[in-house]
Amino acid sequence: MYSHDSRQFSFSEFLLPFDGKLEAKNRWVQLAAMVPWQRFEKQYAALFSPDKGSPAKAFRVAFGALILKERLNCTDEELVEQIRENPYLQFFLGLEEFSNEAPFDSSMMVHFRKRISFDMIGEVNESLVASLRDNDNPPSDDEPPGSNLSTSDEKPETEDPASTNNTDNNGQLILDATCTPADITYPTDSKLLNEAREKSENLVDVLYAQSSKAKAKPRTYRKIARKKWLSFSKSRRHTHAQIRKINRTLLGYLGRNLKHLDKLIDQVGLQTLSRAQYKNLLVIREVYRQQKEMLEQRTQRVDARIVSLSQPHVRPIVRGKAGAKVEFGAKLSASLDDGYFFLDRLDWNNFNESKHLIPQVENYHQRRGCYPASVHVDKIYRTKENREWCKEKGIRLSGPKLGRPLKNTTQNKEQILKNKALARQDEIDRIPIEGKFGQSKRRFGLDRVMTKLAITSQCVIAMTFLVINLEKGLRLLFLCLFYLQQISNTTLKNIVKRCIKKNITLCAA
Repeated sequence: MYSHDSRQFSFSEFLLPFDGKLEAKNRWVQLAAMVPWQRFEKQYAALFSPDKGSPAKAFRVAFGALILKERLNCTDEELVEQIRENPYLQFFLGLEEFSNEAPFDSSMMVHFRKRISFDMIGEVNESLVASLRDNDNPPSDDEPPGSNLSTSDEKPETEDPASTNNTDNNGQLILDATCTPADITYPTDSKLLNEAREKSENLVDVLYAQSSKAKAKPRTYRKIARKKWLSFSKSRRHTHAQIRKINRTLLGYLGRNLKHLDKLIDQVGLQTLSRAQYKNLLVIREVYRQQKEMLEQRTQRVDARIVSLSQPHVRPIVRGKAGAKVEFGAKLSASLDDGYFFLDRLDWNNFNESKHLIPQVENYHQRRGCYPASVHVDKIYRTKENREWCKEKGIRLSGPKLGRPLKNTTQNKEQILKNKALARQDEIDRIPIEGKFGQSKRRFGLDRVMTKLAITSQCVIAMTFLVINLEKGLRLLFLCLFYLQQISNTTLKNIVKRCIKKNITLCAA
């Protein structure tokens, strides 16, 4: 059955669902109460001059916009439009009243990412988790709903966990590493050399236009070079000899262009190039040096290898995964503590995550005031150094013990079964951090980081960890309110039963 009964006659008759007031139970209102805005206001204000320049956006606007961007997983332009249309998002940014005008231009998001550093986001994340831990325990029956939820921006006076004398190990720490791929095409040497050749030709055109001494334009043979490149790229399969031949050819064209650029720079100087053009020139020179070295030495490896001209900070990370043996992006070392996600290290170069286990456990000790009872890691972390250190601190490191396994005898049968069950449980306990990696990549877009600069990419990655913890805090809040509602309903039912037994009439308010 379908009944069409549209009662919307005009825009002026459209009714607001909240009667002109914001709903206190809205998720954005609840999230705004969790973030410690005022605690980091002075640290952010120190980045600006107190009396020079135009007024900057407040910390809550800048930091709140970054949170919204990662939680909504949209573009900068789409984010500004949603903020302009949604009063709850404007409240989240700290605006005093609803406005149909956008609070800032979408280009300001780049400046927000540059100003709010990777370390500042880490501090906010630590402060946020500390506040959420205090609110984990549900209130008792005598406490009103939400009485244990801290909505103040002031830092609570709590004892420093690192200064406590508690020496008993407690809790569970899960460690792992992953890679966040950057937004680049899959790089090949020939593709990289051809792109460098094309950009070097553009630089020759720019410098020649500024030169008055050059009589004839330097010959770059761009049409011949492009014809050879297209002939190579259109064929589906390439032999090793064909790849070496095209690389050698492109290196020859690129080397000739760099010589022309040196002569033109001597005539007109580098000041004629913009900052982006000068950066491209430096990257092209380094690409030429690396590719020439690999071609001459017949190798596929070089230190600090550049795989993208637009993002020269990106490095190849060999992971050995089934879907992608090599990933191109930043490598992360993360930890999961009681469901809260922490980014402990971010590096654009590949590193051995096992060497970072001790600092990660020390961060846990500083955060919780005690060492964990167990640390759950994969095989690469179980080095001799890490085993000895964990044994000294009374920490159980997951995985089988060193030495020969027990013989399968009648006396050892029970112990062997216990060891197998413990190993199985250790593998199960590591599953949550894999789930967090999946959430960060599938839900929040870390499977392809769209920002182009190293500093802005670090900001995006760190903000994702903070937003994941905010999501957990929001779930805990709703669970707490549901728990209180269940208690209230149970209490009301008990009161009604007692009144019925005593023949007392209840009046509805």
